[in-house]
Amino acid sequence: MKKEVVGIRFKKAGKKYYFDANGFSLIMSDQVVVETIQGLELGTVIEDIKTLENDPLLESLKPILRKANQDDIKAHEENINSVPNVLETTRELIQKNDLKMKLLNADYTLDRGKLLIEFIADGRVDFRDLVKDLAGAFKTRIELKQVGARDTAKHLGGIGPCGLILCCNTFLGEFDAISIKMAKNQNLALSPANISGLCGKLLCCLKYEDDMYTEMRIGLPKEQSKVWLDGKEGTVLSNNVLERRVRIYIENQGVTTVHVDDIKTIHDAY
Repeated sequence: MKKEVVGIRFKKAGKKYYFDANGFSLIMSDQVVVETIQGLELGTVIEDIKTLENDPLLESLKPILRKANQDDIKAHEENINSVPNVLETTRELIQKNDLKMKLLNADYTLDRGKLLIEFIADGRVDFRDLVKDLAGAFKTRIELKQVGARDTAKHLGGIGPCGLILCCNTFLGEFDAISIKMAKNQNLALSPANISGLCGKLLCCLKYEDDMYTEMRIGLPKEQSKVWLDGKEGTVLSNNVLERRVRIYIENQGVTTVHVDDIKTIHDAY
C-alpha cells in the first residue's frame, strides 16, 4: 500500500498530525481543511508531501478535504476574534456556578460545531452545570478540558532561564518525558531553581543533549569506583563528561585530575 501524506499543524508550536494528501498539490504554509475527532478544522501545512508505503498506520489516516478558500479563512478569523467574548461569558458563568477554576483558552471548530474550553484548577472540578449553561449560551457542543502546568506555560509563554522565549511556546510541538536522571547525566546541580522551567516542571531542554551525554559517558568510570593510575589505586570522585577527564583521590597523594585514557579500572589493571 502506497500513499502520499502531509504533515499539518493547527496551532503555532502545536502537535504535528499526518493526513492523506488526497491528490492535492500542497506546499509549505498552505492552509487546508480537514476533519478531526473535534470536527472540521483549518490547519497549516508544515511539511512537504512525502510518499509512504507498507505502513499499517496509512489505513487510519484521514484525507485532506480541500485547500482552504476565502470563506474558510474568514470563518477561522471570525472564530479567533470571538474568543475574548467567549472567555468573558465563560468567566461570568464560572462565578455563577461558584467553581474554583481559571480559564486558559477557547477554540471553536471551523464550522462552530464544537467549542473547546481549556482551564486550570488545583483539583477535580464538577463542571456539569457549567457545561449546560455554556451550551445554552453558545448553542453548540461544549468540551471542557483541564490542562496541566506545561500546557499552561505553552499557552501563556514567557522567557526561559536561557534568556529566550520558551521552547514550548515557539517550536516544541510535543512534550517529551523528562526525568531527573537526565540532569544527573549532565552533572547539573539538582536544585529545583536550576533545573525547573516556568511551569515548575523539569526543563524540556534537558532532553536535547541527553543522548550526547549518554554516549560520551561510555568508558568513564562510575563515581566511588576504584581505578589504577601510575601503579597506585585511587577512588573516582567525579567525571567531566565533555572533556572526558576524571577526578581521582589517591591515598597519601591527594586529588588529581587526568584524562580517562590514562587510567584503568581495577578489573582491567589486574
